[in-house]
Amino acid sequence: MRFLRSFTRVSDLPHVHAEIALVGRSNVGKSSLINAVAQRKSLAKTSKSPGATRLLNAFEVGVADSGRWLMDLPGYGFARVSKAEQKRWAVLLNEYIQERENLVSILLLIDAEVGPTALDLQTLAWLEHLDRRICFVATKADKVRPAKSAKRRADLSQKLGVDKSEILWVSAGKGIGIAELRARISELLGTQS
Repeated sequence: MRFLRSFTRVSDLPHVHAEIALVGRSNVGKSSLINAVAQRKSLAKTSKSPGATRLLNAFEVGVADSGRWLMDLPGYGFARVSKAEQKRWAVLLNEYIQERENLVSILLLIDAEVGPTALDLQTLAWLEHLDRRICFVATKADKVRPAKSAKRRADLSQKLGVDKSEILWVSAGKGIGIAELRARISELLGTQS
């Protein structure tokens, strides 16, 4: 995987073969997850404060010029930015999700420790309304204590309205589930050899 470039507007994005978009709250760990999947420490910029991703960031998956992209989108929810900037991100996200023709799937990231928030559930309902294919990814799985893991998995499954088997549990920091996520991305984008 390699970083291609950042885009400020959806209209600037070129036509590509297939795209997967990372969607989640501002502090769900999107950039860390990209780095873990790519097996590179600083491919995507990470930050201690939420809201580091402010543009549409394109990463190419597979061979060069394959036209298969992983898109890192601005997060929703809490971020230390102005209301105007948050609104701009919301418009950008909305426009991208609705207009991209070759968007094959959304990776909807949910914080495994926190569980789905009201904003996560609102985003899920919106994505389902748009009839977008969704792959559920529970991030920060290492933060869930083993004694609470089974209950948390059942709770997450129930709140999202999907079978437990449909949720990938991952940890960018510990490498949990990263190989499975990498395989799922390859499958969705058609980059398997």
